[in-house]
Amino acid sequence: MFQKNVSLKPYNTFGIDVIAEKFVEVTSAAMLSSILSLNKDVIILSGGSNILLTKDLSKPVVLLKNKGIKIIDTFEDHVIVQAEAGENWHDFVIWCLEKDFGGLENLSLIPGNVGTSPMQNIGAYGVEIKDCFVSLEAMEIQTGNTVRFTKEECDFGYRESVFKNELKGQYVILNVTFKLTTINHAIFDGYGAIKEQLKEDGILNPTIQNISDAVIKIRQSKLPDPKEIGNSGSFFKNPVISEEHFKKIHSTYPNMPFYRISEEFVKVPAGWLVEMSGFKGKRFGDAGIHKKQALVLVNYDKATGSEILEVARKIQKTVKQNFNISLEMEVNIL
Repeated sequence: MFQKNVSLKPYNTFGIDVIAEKFVEVTSAAMLSSILSLNKDVIILSGGSNILLTKDLSKPVVLLKNKGIKIIDTFEDHVIVQAEAGENWHDFVIWCLEKDFGGLENLSLIPGNVGTSPMQNIGAYGVEIKDCFVSLEAMEIQTGNTVRFTKEECDFGYRESVFKNELKGQYVILNVTFKLTTINHAIFDGYGAIKEQLKEDGILNPTIQNISDAVIKIRQSKLPDPKEIGNSGSFFKNPVISEEHFKKIHSTYPNMPFYRISEEFVKVPAGWLVEMSGFKGKRFGDAGIHKKQALVLVNYDKATGSEILEVARKIQKTVKQNFNISLEMEVNIL
């Protein structure tokens, strides 16, 4: 069933060339259950878009490839849709748009698969996965039982869920169910970049398709395509700091972008902190920081995961020294 000594370079968006001693592609829950009944100490790999591989893997690697999208139920103004974990996220968003199902358009072109989207509550331009999320089914690794998780049970936060915290490594997500609008779509165009793109496109009353098109243009203009240069998108989370801390920094950098969460806390763009620390566009051998987006670490050719991790830690140290802010990595390190 398992292949031996397989390169994982095609299976991670950083394009890191490490070897899995044992490797298998799984296309169904039954197949996954069969594998877990024999070996529970495995590494689950999905779209490979939120992972940095720093060494060869001796544990068996299981690649989720289960596919399928289906409409569960239809109502007057919305529809319930379920997608299997192995479906490519952007392909799923396009599928929804083709049917005029609204809710996910702001999340267009985010790399990865459907199964990993709830794990870190993916979000962009004012929308998070939790906004349309209904439930998911996941297989418990130790028992092989399939368990349904509601939105409340997933405990979503900013790039967080129960699967990154208390239940980390205990479940494999099999499918995700969403509630999407069919009429009277809510249009989230409040972000400046989207407003500017819509204005440039001459669109005054945008549809969900217009929003998706705008988001795709914005992301393509700012973010490198993993097929052309290895990366995992945003490497660090945007830190949340106290109002008092924010005022100290803002007095020195009055043009610092920010988003006020409450009277007590402010979110600061991690990319701005990295850029102001002098890292934007810098290169350390084949590991570096993208020239257009300081939040994106890249593999220019043959960088190792350890070399990219070293750059990330150097950035963390410098930002801490400059701003007294600790940057948290969004990417999982293996």
